[in-house]
Amino acid sequence: MAMNDVEIKKKVRERYAAAAEKVLGCCGPAVCCGSESSAAAESAGLTVGYSRDEMDSLPEEANMGLGCGNPAALAGLQPGETVLDLGSGGGIDCFLASRRVGSTGLVIGVDMTPAMIDRARENARAGGYGNVEFRLGEIENLPAADGSVDAVISNCVINLSTDKARVFREAFRALRPGGRLMVSDLVLLKPLPDAIRQSAEVYVACVAGAMLKGDYLGAMAAAGFERIEVVKETRYPSELIIDDPRLPEVSAKVGISVKELEAHIGSVVSLSIKAVKPGLRP
Repeated sequence: MAMNDVEIKKKVRERYAAAAEKVLGCCGPAVCCGSESSAAAESAGLTVGYSRDEMDSLPEEANMGLGCGNPAALAGLQPGETVLDLGSGGGIDCFLASRRVGSTGLVIGVDMTPAMIDRARENARAGGYGNVEFRLGEIENLPAADGSVDAVISNCVINLSTDKARVFREAFRALRPGGRLMVSDLVLLKPLPDAIRQSAEVYVACVAGAMLKGDYLGAMAAAGFERIEVVKETRYPSELIIDDPRLPEVSAKVGISVKELEAHIGSVVSLSIKAVKPGLRP
């Protein structure tokens, strides 16, 4: 039986709440879009594009190994700008963005999981980030006014939404004319079979909910974005999705062979994409 949107959102919230509380990685015992230990999270962070200097500058609890890129580094952020981070988690990208916008700028993180918001706020206090705030909310219904931000960033979160087209429309709404969108996310190079698409385990592993690459870029264009450009495309390490010891268990749950599951995981790529909201910047 296929999961409905409410069930999916509940599963995602439960998994990320557990990750925030350090009970388990974001996808349970498997390492899926996240890492269970600080050492694994650090390794994952370096793998997906954070520099050693960036990692060392962060509060200890900010890096949870949940990303698939480094959008703040590619967004061209300037001092004094306002940045909105969709699905901010422990706050890693917010804190990196805060360095770029400076004391006259503002970074707003939005996450739907109360435990994540609590953790991010504690990280902000620990790191002394006075220009960062975190708001509880859904990325399909952003707690941000129309035309209130200069840049929107997001890191491996939109793929978990059940209404990605609406997420892009919300990002477009929140941006000022001439504002930029910079996302890192996971997409598919080929369609998934129904057995995988309907699996809760694989959905929260950032795979079953992922869109085909062309559809993802098309949803951005349909929301009104222009100058859409894939800045970087890399194969996403399969071990950061589902670790080898867990493959047989997940394979049995979705009813396909381990070899077939591995093949579909191999079709997942990480994209870093930038786009612009048309209009002149005020």
